[in-house]
Amino acid sequence: MACISPDGKPTESGIKLLRSLKSGLRSPEEVAKATGLPLFRVRSGLRELAAAELVTQKGEGYELSPKGNELVGSQP
Repeated sequence: MACISPDGKPTESGIKLLRSLKSGLRSPEEVAKATGLPLFRVRSGLRELAAAELVTQKGEGYELSPKGNELVGSQP
């Protein structure tokens, strides 16, 4: 499950993960529960999104970066 497409944009699953962080800082376990995705996929996806600077890691959790927040805000 790639969360970033070859052109650098989030895939459908990437958008799902980003939307789950709209309410603020969440652990990978909380994101998995909110999205219904397996934890190993959520962890991998969050790492990809962090590498693309769409989320930032804070301790054990993740939150939207300004870039990620702007992207999610523009999604229908």
